[in-house]
Amino acid sequence: MNANKVLLPNDVRKLLNVDNKEIVELCKKTSVTPKKDHKGQIYFSVDEVKKLRSAKTSVMTGMKNSEKKVTLPMMTKPNSQTVVNGLLETLNKMENNITTSMTKLIDEKLEGMDDVVLELVRCKTENENLKNKVNELNKENFKLKNVLNSFKPLMCGFYIKKEEETNFML
Repeated sequence: MNANKVLLPNDVRKLLNVDNKEIVELCKKTSVTPKKDHKGQIYFSVDEVKKLRSAKTSVMTGMKNSEKKVTLPMMTKPNSQTVVNGLLETLNKMENNITTSMTKLIDEKLEGMDDVVLELVRCKTENENLKNKVNELNKENFKLKNVLNSFKPLMCGFYIKKEEETNFML
């Protein structure tokens, strides 16, 4: 293309593959002002079309980058309800894990307690039985002492039984 050659808007549309509205936008961005010939027709120089083309490619590149910037954060930015639901689910899992581990720990610690309680009850029962036996033996001992005291020594190792005075029963 020649630098002196002029291009009509129809040619520019075909070269850049844009419509009139986009050409106006590109002109505003590049500060290119279309010129008019003596008949009033609009035309562009080849240098101006090159500027418009580079502006179009930079706009397209910017649009692609902005689409990436817009779409990526929207994809990665979660909904607040989703975050809350995720936190609730995590808390429930933690609660279940803690409950399970505490239950397991308490069960392990108390595993022998059933046997200890049974042994304690058995010992208490045995202790009560022994106390009763001691009381009976004390009563019998008291009676036997009274019987022993009822004998009076005579001579040569002979004893006479005197009458029992009063019978003390405990």
